[in-house]
Amino acid sequence: MRKLEVLKRIVETGITAVVRAKDETEAEKISAACIAGGISSIEITFTVDGAENVISSLRKKFSREELIVGAGTVLDAETARIAILRGAEFIVSPAFNPEVAALCNRYQVPYIPGCMTIKEMIAAMEAGADILKVFPGSALGPSFIKAVKGPLPQANLMPTGGVSLENVDQWIKSGCVAVGVGGQLTAPAKTGDYEKITELARRFIERIEDARRAR
Repeated sequence: MRKLEVLKRIVETGITAVVRAKDETEAEKISAACIAGGISSIEITFTVDGAENVISSLRKKFSREELIVGAGTVLDAETARIAILRGAEFIVSPAFNPEVAALCNRYQVPYIPGCMTIKEMIAAMEAGADILKVFPGSALGPSFIKAVKGPLPQANLMPTGGVSLENVDQWIKSGCVAVGVGGQLTAPAKTGDYEKITELARRFIERIEDARRAR
């Protein structure tokens, strides 16, 4: 049942913070700032040195009501297994990988693979992916979501890359179940302004809620 709970939380929150950072400490500070702003779904990318340590630390510091933590930029099943052992509750990849899908299914952990074409999306759904990461969103745009929803109305889409405060409402109104946001949310960490990240998190959530009410 935990898999269903995690998927439900991702959709209910409507936004997953994609955390890339220079080190473990910065990654934890960014995550805490996002949580303070109401974002309870955090993706720690494996471009962060010691990403598995960050996942483990966050899992210990925050309750399940406050946080669901996942691993991002997972390129292979070995990395997925490491992340799951350290507490990752969902796995995100930049591209669909059948071996990662099989491992996640084995342990009933949601797998969110990056897809850019209808063929990739169908293959990912057939392999058990419940949510598809539309990536890179910046190259496709909200209108792409409407186009996909024509032949694949059952697809649960979550764009990452190119999602901003200015266009998040367009993505949601186009039919996305959630969005992934990285630099547009976490950039203030470069100057140590974590309060700004918290403020941005609140604003993203407000705009997503407004967009959902307007659909």
